[in-house]
Amino acid sequence: MSVTGRAKEYRVPPGERVRLDQWASDDRSGARGSKDHGRKELEKLKARLDRLQELLYADHSRSVLIVLQGMDTAGKDGTIRRVFEGANPQGVRVTSFKQPSVAELDHDFLWRVHEQTPARGQLMIFNRSHYEDVLITRVHGLIPREVWERRYDEINRFEHTLTEEGTTVLKFFLHISRAEQKHRLQERYDDPTKHWKFREGDLAERKLWKAYVEAYEEAITKTNTTWAPWHIVPSDRRWFRDVVVCRKIVNALAQLKMRYPALLPELRRARF
Repeated sequence: MSVTGRAKEYRVPPGERVRLDQWASDDRSGARGSKDHGRKELEKLKARLDRLQELLYADHSRSVLIVLQGMDTAGKDGTIRRVFEGANPQGVRVTSFKQPSVAELDHDFLWRVHEQTPARGQLMIFNRSHYEDVLITRVHGLIPREVWERRYDEINRFEHTLTEEGTTVLKFFLHISRAEQKHRLQERYDDPTKHWKFREGDLAERKLWKAYVEAYEEAITKTNTTWAPWHIVPSDRRWFRDVVVCRKIVNALAQLKMRYPALLPELRRARF
């Protein structure tokens, strides 16, 4: 069974046990035309996203958290760069979560995450996220099984709290094939302008592909909730990935029923 037929949103159906081999990483059945058409659609979506992001900032009653996860080279940086090109930095922030510090390790694993969640009016992007604490920690055996298994429920409660307080949570798994990852790593190796992205550790992590697939499948399955659903975005084609992500964000913002604040009463008699 392929993802074709679910292409309208690429949203994981509630209660479904995720098998990534059933989601085609090169699917583009949700495309509305050719690559050139997709690029033109992306430009229109970006313009609308810019207006909606300004409205989110002005309305100041809601916030949006975008979670980007994926294998190495899946395109998290590229998605942010192209989808949010031209966005107002006043209302958009990007953060990521690297190896925790000593102080962070002295607290629960969500302690450092909570302070980075978006304030009202903000759109926050997590380029890697709290999900690293049920992915890399599991794959590398950094914590016991009973600890990372417990974290699924803790993540669900955390995200539910955010949505109860007015944050829309959008989670995207950028899905690439192992063959496409090899191609992108080779690009980094061959292109001098991309050497800074290439690390020896990337090859070591690639050898753990199967373990990461299993970790992602379980994480997505167990944290795919009605309040914070997962979307599995076919990402072998960069342009299509960007269109799907941008389209979904725009649709979510458009449904928030935001409005520009009215002029303050004391300013209505202003004279110029």
